[in-house]
Amino acid sequence: MDRRKSIKALLIGTAAGSVIMDSCNPADKKETAIVKDAATPDQADRTREEITHNKKLNEETFFTKEEMATIVILADIIIPKDEVSGSATDAKVPDFIEFIVKDMPDHQTPMRGGLRWLQIESLKRFEKSFNEISEKQRIEIVDDIAYPNKVKPGMKQGVAFFTLMRNLTSTGFYTSEIGVKDIGYKGNVPNQWNGVPDDVLKQYNVAYTEKELKECVSFDKA
Repeated sequence: MDRRKSIKALLIGTAAGSVIMDSCNPADKKETAIVKDAATPDQADRTREEITHNKKLNEETFFTKEEMATIVILADIIIPKDEVSGSATDAKVPDFIEFIVKDMPDHQTPMRGGLRWLQIESLKRFEKSFNEISEKQRIEIVDDIAYPNKVKPGMKQGVAFFTLMRNLTSTGFYTSEIGVKDIGYKGNVPNQWNGVPDDVLKQYNVAYTEKELKECVSFDKA
């Protein structure tokens, strides 16, 4: 699997994007003024209710240490470190997933049930938990649940879990600073326009006046 082609396509074209949209759904949030005196820069566009809500969630813990260790392993299998950027854990994706399942409780049962399924599958195959088996053995299990169009008998729950895990991982990664740099997104940047090209002006038999050249087309043409 080519990391960038596959994961970016997943982020742009599938359910990964819906995670962001659902978490920002205004239907169940009151319309309140933006806090202008937030304690940190990343809270400058948050309402007081959102700051209080996020603080409460950050103080809570959902996943056990063992579950979080499994999430760390899976996240780095999905997006490993390479020559372009850091891994999913470098981008703090496990922390993102911990927050999301508290902010969006509908993910809690599928995630916890999926992690349990993974441990049972590992015990059946290798008589060890997923966190204890070798990297090769982990990939063997992941290969059986990573492709929704090739579901083997008895793998349906595992496939559903891994699809959710992959969506959350790619969403967390590509909304992080590392992920944004990985894509190469620069946002709005200043540009310079040197006016209509000479060949186009000649094609339509028009030309800039001296005044227009002086006042409007002020950049040096390359």
